Amino acid sequence: MHLLAFAGAIQLFPDGTIFIHIALVLIMIWVLNRTFFRPINNVIASRDKFHGGRNTEAESILNDAAQKESKYTQEMLAARSEGYELSAERRSKAVADRQARIAAAKAETGAKLAGEKDQLAKLTAEARAEIASEADKLAEQIST
Repeated sequence: MHLLAFAGAIQLFPDGTIFIHIALVLIMIWVLNRTFFRPINNVIASRDKFHGGRNTEAESILNDAAQKESKYTQEMLAARSEGYELSAERRSKAVADRQARIAAAKAETGAKLAGEKDQLAKLTAEARAEIASEADKLAEQIST
């Protein structure tokens, strides 16, 4: 029955006490912000900053490592291609040198062969002339 006694005091339309209630709520919010929420928010912000700092530091290290790896890969590819170019250049020089030596050897051999053929032809002509003169001498001897 005591509850029914207060039922008559409930008002549906606000009166001047609403301003007191609003002022009390605002004072309560100000006091709670100063004493409770601000320190908690500071702790949370510093924790996020510290934790975020670790994450950003790790991400920067990973990014730096990825950049260094890509730079290393590019430099390795450049070095390999340069090595292949040098190898191909040396190989082409060696092939050209080999072809020049082969051509020189062929020319020298051809010259020696021509000289030997000329000498063989001279010797053959001399031998035929000598054989012919010997044959004439033998023929004279046989005929006498």
